[in-house]
Amino acid sequence: MIITGEVIHGAQLGRKMGFPTANIDAHNINIDNGVYFSRVEFDGKHFKAMSNVGYRPSVDGRTRLLETHIFGFEGDLYGKTISVDLVCKIRDEQRFNSIEALRNQLAADAARCQAEE
Repeated sequence: MIITGEVIHGAQLGRKMGFPTANIDAHNINIDNGVYFSRVEFDGKHFKAMSNVGYRPSVDGRTRLLETHIFGFEGDLYGKTISVDLVCKIRDEQRFNSIEALRNQLAADAARCQAEE
């Protein structure tokens, strides 16, 4: 499923954990919550990525977002339109008891996504 939308500001918690994300409002996206291997396209460039669709129960629990960590990208995408292709789901969204446990799972998810073709 390809989702195209404008990158909006979030709480920048991903950045603090070493996984900055480009966020798109997901309240109207009809797909299961979870973590996905994804591919991102903007400005004619393509990147591998890791995306989460859902409510982020470990840190917020109220606002449904599509959060995408783009491997190998550094820069500002706020206000830009990006396309995120959710290629395959790698796990369900879950609540973690600590930020450290969440950070460890994100590292494992990132390694799995980077190994995908």
